[in-house]
Amino acid sequence: MAPARDKTMTIQNKRIVLLPGDGIGPEIMRAAVRVLKDCASEFGHQFSFAEFPFGGCAIDATGEPLPVETLAACKAADAILLGAIGGPKWDAVPLARRPETGLLALRKALGLYINLRPIDLHAPLRGLSPLRADRASDVHIDFVRELAGDVYFGEHRLEADPSGERATDAGAYTTGEIERVARYAFARAETRKGRLASVDKSNVLAMSQLWRRTVTRMAADHPSVKLEHLYVDNAAMQLVLAPAQFDVILTSNMFGDILTDLGAALAGSIGLIPSMSCGPGPSLYEPIHGSAPTLAGKDVANPVGMILSATMMLRESFGLKREAEWIESAVDRLFANGIRTPDTVEPGTTKVGCIEFGERLHAELANASNRPQRTSA
Repeated sequence: MAPARDKTMTIQNKRIVLLPGDGIGPEIMRAAVRVLKDCASEFGHQFSFAEFPFGGCAIDATGEPLPVETLAACKAADAILLGAIGGPKWDAVPLARRPETGLLALRKALGLYINLRPIDLHAPLRGLSPLRADRASDVHIDFVRELAGDVYFGEHRLEADPSGERATDAGAYTTGEIERVARYAFARAETRKGRLASVDKSNVLAMSQLWRRTVTRMAADHPSVKLEHLYVDNAAMQLVLAPAQFDVILTSNMFGDILTDLGAALAGSIGLIPSMSCGPGPSLYEPIHGSAPTLAGKDVANPVGMILSATMMLRESFGLKREAEWIESAVDRLFANGIRTPDTVEPGTTKVGCIEFGERLHAELANASNRPQRTSA
C-alpha cells in the first residue's frame, strides 16, 4: 500500500528539463515522464516538461553536443532528467565536440561535483545477482563519487614517440575539491548507518595520498561516523565477497565510475541503477547505463533505471519522499509479479518490452487498491 497523502502535504510546481539524448534514451524517457505525470495527477503537483537536444542528436542538429539553448534551459530548471548519450555514429567526431565532452561541459557549467549512485538489490530480483544467496541480501550501498576532477578533467595529450606514439592523461585534485565531496559523504552516512568507506590508491598515487589525508582529517568533525580506508583493488574484491558490509562509499571520479558498474552487476542489471549529479544549482538525474544503440527502436530497453532516476529527483530535489516511495513500491510489485524486461527475465517470469513495462506500471499506479489514501480536510 502506498503511503497516505494528508492535508498538510505541500503542492509543488516544478520545471523539469528533459534531455532524452541518443540510442534508447528517448524510449526510456517516455516511460519516466508518464510515471511523473501519474504522480502529479495523483498528488496534485504541477510538473512542466521542456525537451531539448543534447549529445549526439544535438551534434546532428546544431553541430554541438551542448547547444547554448539547452544549457540555458538546464540552468533555469528545477531539475534535469537525462536519458543517455553517445554511440558509434559519432566516434569520428573530434574529441572536443563528442557527445561525452558535452556531458562533461554540462557538469562543469552546472557545478555538478557530486554523483550519488545507490546500489540496491531488489528482493524479487535476487536470483539475477551473481552473488550467493546468503550474500545477496541487505545490500543497500550509496556510492558518492567525485564528479568534477581526476583524469577526466585533466590534460589529454597524444604525441609522437620513437616507438610510435605517447599518450598522457593528467589528473589532479585540490584539498578543497576533496573536502566538498567528502563533506557530503559524511553527511549522507550520518543519515544512514553511520559507516563510510573511503576508496583510494594512496600506495601509488599522489592524488590519493592527498585524498586520504584530507578525508582522515575531516573525520574528526563527524564523530558519529565510522570511517575506514580501502585501496580500490581491495574495495572491488570486498564488493564481491561481502557487499553488505558497506553503507556509504566515497571515492574519486575514475574509481567511482568503475566501482559503480561493478555494483550494478551485483544488482543483476545495469539497467536498474539510477544516479543523481548535484552541486550548487539544479541537479541532473540519469540511469548509469549507456545509450545502447544496438537496442534502440527494438522495444527491449529496461526503463527502470530511468524511472528510478525520476523518483530520486522527487526525493532529493523536491523533497517528495512519499511520492517516490509510491512509485518505487509499484515497480517492486511488478518485479514480484514476474513482470520483467529482457535483461532481467528469469524462468517462470513474463518478458515484456519497454513500452509494455511502462503500461503495466501505469496500470499498477492507477489500481484503486494501491492508490494513496486521502485524509479529509
